[in-house]
Amino acid sequence: SMENVDKWYAIEYLINKLNIDKEEVITIGDNVNDEKMIVNAGMGVAMEQSTPKIRDIAKYVTKNNNEDGVGEAVKKFML
Repeated sequence: SMENVDKWYAIEYLINKLNIDKEEVITIGDNVNDEKMIVNAGMGVAMEQSTPKIRDIAKYVTKNNNEDGVGEAVKKFML
């Protein structure tokens, strides 16, 4: 059925397949369709240009797209 088709569902599938903990997962999003993955990941990151709700639920807010926000988050949390 289509009700389980969302980004977090796909990530959860991989977490189970790869036998890793959701606390080890970083997600980066900017829109309401990213809410579930931002809330559920160990490190949910919102882009600066996100809606206020998404910025509020994120554990970290990175720079915007034009300022290489994804790269900034990768450097901060993964390198």
